[in-house]
Amino acid sequence: MKSKTMTQPSGDLVNDYAIDVKNLTKSFGEKTVVDDVSIKVRRGQIYGFLGPNGSGKTTTMRLICGLLTPDAGTGSGTCLDYDIHDSSAIKQHLGYMTQHFSLYGDLTVQENLSFVAGIFDVANPRRKVHETLHQLGLEHRADQRASTLSGGWKQRLALASCLLHDPALLLLDEPTAGVDPQARREFWNHIHALAQGGITVLVSTHYMDEAERCHELAFISKGKILDFGTLDQVIDRSHLTSFVVTGEELDELAIELEGRKGIDIVTRFGNALHVSGPDRQALERSLIPFRDQPGREWQQAEPTLEDVFIQLMGKQT
Repeated sequence: MKSKTMTQPSGDLVNDYAIDVKNLTKSFGEKTVVDDVSIKVRRGQIYGFLGPNGSGKTTTMRLICGLLTPDAGTGSGTCLDYDIHDSSAIKQHLGYMTQHFSLYGDLTVQENLSFVAGIFDVANPRRKVHETLHQLGLEHRADQRASTLSGGWKQRLALASCLLHDPALLLLDEPTAGVDPQARREFWNHIHALAQGGITVLVSTHYMDEAERCHELAFISKGKILDFGTLDQVIDRSHLTSFVVTGEELDELAIELEGRKGIDIVTRFGNALHVSGPDRQALERSLIPFRDQPGREWQQAEPTLEDVFIQLMGKQT
């Protein structure tokens, strides 16, 4: 991952891709928020953007979809077969769900959807609103004011409003922030059903379990893509070896292990400690003095997406 620009493998057909963009750069004042990003996303794919706050995830997605214009002299490619600079054409086929609920709290669920259908000039709006209520399981809440909905139901309403005009691309900016695990699971079931139906989805998330449900991932930090690919690909390319240790005095053990040669990651997970590094031999040598200490059990484990995330972010500090 040493090259500045990362380009994903080409497909046999250009129209395999809903998104095919190169060399996107965006600066605000003297700060470069997106730095020479190139990316391809296949149609019907759920593509996740993973990175810390301020890493450039949202700005990257907005550039891809034509909602922001790249810096002069940078950026080329297509989104939904339109040039990325043709924002008005792309927007007609885009559904955008922001992190914060942005519909009208004083209107009912059905009134909100009817209002959005009018904005998009949806054909036969009554039928489309009814179909969308059914699709998202909102029929029994159609007459409920949006302000009285729980976080999970507000999330469904926001998604429903994005689907009324039958978009080909969904942009979801941390859509499940503050939502309970059950609602998150149900939301992702809807997203996978939409992707199976041919809709392409770009989603930013902080949740590792959600990132694992994406077909492909891109890790972003300081405006750069650090790695991308499927879950298995990014884990394999990390070359991490991981051990899980359980038992006594794990906090003290963590302090002793930090900074030793070959040990890049020491993380507490509940009643266990995860210890990882990319150089297996160096890692195992550093662990020798601790492996036979009484009161602890060591087991080798598969590295997790979180291990990879911590490793990549650690290289940026």
